[in-house]
Amino acid sequence: MTTVLPDTGVGPLLRDWREQRRISQLELALRADSSARHISFIETGRSRPSEDMVLRLAEHLDVPVRERNALLVIAGYAPRYPQTSLDDPAMASLRESLERLLTAYEPYPALVVDGTYGVVAANRGVSLLLEGVPEKLLAPPLNAMRLTLHPEGLAPRIVNLPEWRADLLAQMDRQIALVRSPALRELYDEVAAYPAPARADGPARTAEGTGGAGRKGAGAAFALPMLLEHGGRVLSFVSSIATFNTPMDVTVAELAIETFLPADRETAAYLHAHVPS
Repeated sequence: MTTVLPDTGVGPLLRDWREQRRISQLELALRADSSARHISFIETGRSRPSEDMVLRLAEHLDVPVRERNALLVIAGYAPRYPQTSLDDPAMASLRESLERLLTAYEPYPALVVDGTYGVVAANRGVSLLLEGVPEKLLAPPLNAMRLTLHPEGLAPRIVNLPEWRADLLAQMDRQIALVRSPALRELYDEVAAYPAPARADGPARTAEGTGGAGRKGAGAAFALPMLLEHGGRVLSFVSSIATFNTPMDVTVAELAIETFLPADRETAAYLHAHVPS
């Protein structure tokens, strides 16, 4: 017997995820070992999916772990994935591993952030770049987006701020569409409203007359660099973000490790000279 569910059930949400991923009902059915007819019945509320089917569809639609729990609850099942605080003793090995990773990356900057860009951990390379930032911005809880885009944070020292700011806001916008987080939307609205500090020399400034570092990074074509003034020089970085494969905990699923790789030899040499070994 087919169970008829209201339009506000899990079906319309699964349909939204499928459309967002631009996958047809037939393609999703083939991936999930089902039929297009059954997928259609689930999406329209004519059939109630089993717990296993909700999880299978969520997996093939690449639904974030937190949202998978929400889908299960709406479908009438218990959440599958726990959300364990990083302070929990069960997370001790993870914390230690992250600290070792960040330390091993020194002298280059690296940090770990959560799903709303809260800074979970950072190494001494990051501490070097934050020199001169007001204490009020460094007081816990630290937030990477606030530190970067606040007019009293790193923003006045980012030579190519318009490009870098636009890239960060676009990154947040994509994440909001994926996880639908009110807290993330609130953060986006806050940092997007920050006034951009005026620069006398504009975003095209290079390292000439500032010690030489950053000249190659300013012309790097393989990735958008962050050009950051520090100690009378312009340092050039490209960033990379890594996440955990197949996370089974909401907290772990939302962690991201961001590393900053020197885009030229001068930046690398500067960091080696100024970050304690």
